[in-house]
Amino acid sequence: MDRSLRHMAWANQRIYSAFATLPDEALDAYIVNPDWTARQILQHIVSGADWYVYCLGIAGWNDIPQPRVIADVSNLAMTLASCDALILSAALADDEPLTFEDGEKKILVLRSTLLAEAVLHATEHRAHLLDAIESRGFTAISLDNIDLWSFESFERRGS
Repeated sequence: MDRSLRHMAWANQRIYSAFATLPDEALDAYIVNPDWTARQILQHIVSGADWYVYCLGIAGWNDIPQPRVIADVSNLAMTLASCDALILSAALADDEPLTFEDGEKKILVLRSTLLAEAVLHATEHRAHLLDAIESRGFTAISLDNIDLWSFESFERRGS
């Protein structure tokens, strides 16, 4: 799990760094549903990571704003890096049932389930984000550049 979480954090930062090089118009890119623009997806990935931090009992859940301009993506990347570091630190704890409130419901789930879902959520929406911008003619980074093979090479190089 630790390796999957490290990969998630690395890939998230690669995506956000690459995205920050695009023009502001890329924020309005979407695939089919105009409610899921790149700006919404960028916010959703960070908001999701923040929610997992909350579910893990590490910190409160925060309101994460959507980026208005590309320059805002750097701030989201910093928030995401902080959340990812907290999620990674949670992997050091023993697997145990955790309870958190979701609205009026109390939910009981294993720590390992939350950690796995954090990885899957980020992975799903990174692909969603890249598909949205590519469908509108923008390119930032290929999914092949953030896969596990690329991460393994990155770790071997130590950079």
